[in-house]
Amino acid sequence: MRMSSESRQRITILGATGSVGVNTLDVIGRHPDRYELYAITANSNWEMLADQCCTFEPEFAVLVVEDCAQQLENRLLKAGCRTRVLTGKDNLCRVASHEDVDVVMAAIVGGAGLEPTLSSAKAGKKLLLANKESLVMSGSLFMQAVEQAGTKLLPIDSEHNAIYQSLANGAPGHAGGVRKILLTGSGGPLLRHSIEALAEVTPDEACAHPNWKMGRKISVDSASMMNKGLELIEACWLFAVEPKDIEIVIHPQSIVHSMVEYIDGSVVAQLGNPDMRIPIAHGLAWPGRISSGVKGLDFTGLGDMNFEAVDLTRYPCLALCQEVARQPQSCAIALNAANEVAVQHFLDELIPFTDIPIIIEDVLEQTSCEEAHTIESILALDEEAKNRAVEFIRARRPVS
Repeated sequence: MRMSSESRQRITILGATGSVGVNTLDVIGRHPDRYELYAITANSNWEMLADQCCTFEPEFAVLVVEDCAQQLENRLLKAGCRTRVLTGKDNLCRVASHEDVDVVMAAIVGGAGLEPTLSSAKAGKKLLLANKESLVMSGSLFMQAVEQAGTKLLPIDSEHNAIYQSLANGAPGHAGGVRKILLTGSGGPLLRHSIEALAEVTPDEACAHPNWKMGRKISVDSASMMNKGLELIEACWLFAVEPKDIEIVIHPQSIVHSMVEYIDGSVVAQLGNPDMRIPIAHGLAWPGRISSGVKGLDFTGLGDMNFEAVDLTRYPCLALCQEVARQPQSCAIALNAANEVAVQHFLDELIPFTDIPIIIEDVLEQTSCEEAHTIESILALDEEAKNRAVEFIRARRPVS
C-alpha cells in the first residue's frame, strides 16, 4: 500500500492496536490518496501490529516491550514486509516528533502516553489528541509547549471534539460569548444498577458499554464516570475555562456528544452516531471534511433523547475529579495514577468496583498540593502516587 506522494500527509499513530488506533487506520484506509503511515506503535501486541504493518506498510513500527519487538521483526521478515521495527520508549518519542511526520494521533491509553505526546507537541506537529491523561497530568506544561511550537492541537475524544466544533473550531470561550459548556456522558453500563449492587459488579459487566466499543480500562472509567471527570479537567485546559463553567449532563443515548450555551440563550450541539471514526475524520481532515465511513443519523428513527442530572452518590469518582479540577496539578497527577492502579486491580478481580474511589481518595489525602513544572517532577509524582495506591490496596487486602 506504500506510495510516495508529496501531497499526502504522513501520520504516526501512537497506540495503533487500541480502539482509537484501529479506527484511525480504518479512516486512513478509506483515503489512500490523502494519507500514508510513517509509524505505528504499541506496547506489546505484536501480532495485531504485524497485521497492520502488512496491510499499511508504514516506515516504522515501535513496540515498547523488547521481546515482543523481536517477535514482530521475525513475523515481518517472513511476510516480506519492509517496515522497520524499533523498540523502547525513546523510539516512541522519536516517531512522534520526526521531521518527516505531519500528523500524530496520540491514542496511547493512560499516563504512558504523556512523554511521546508531549514530544509531538514540542515538535509542532498537527496533534490529534485522544490521550486525555497528557493534559490531566501536565496541563500547564503541555499547553505551554503547544503555544511555543505553534502546534495545531485538535481534540479527538468525542466530547471535546464536539465542544471544539460547537465553539466554531475552538474559538475562545468567554471572549466568544460563551455562558457554559455542557459535557455529556452516557452514564456507562451501570447507570440503572442499584447503588447497593455496585460492590458486586464484575469486570465484564463494567466493560459492557451500551453504546461505545472501547478498551477495558476506559470502559471501567466510563462505568465509574472517572472518564467524565478526566474529561472535565482536560476541557478546562483545552478551552481555557474554569470547572464552574462546565456542566456535566447524563445523556444515555450518546447522540449529542456535547453542547455549548452562549450568553444570548443559543445552544450549539454536535450530534452523530456513537462512532469514534467521526471525530477522527474531523481531526485528520481539519479544516476540511472527509468521509468517515459512518452512517448519518436517521432522525425519524432516533426515538427519545433523554438528559439527566448526575447523581454524585452513584459516581464518587466524578465528585473527586470535580474537586481535583480546582486544585494544583499534583492532585490531578495523583488522581490519574491512583485510578490507573485501582482499575487494573479491579480488572484483575483483586478488588471490588466500589474500592476504586476509596483508593483514589486515600492517595489524594497523602498528596501535597503543589504545581508540577517539569516532566521529571510530573513522572516522579505519578510513580509516587502509584506506589501509594499499591501499598493501600495491600494493606486493605493482605496477600496470604
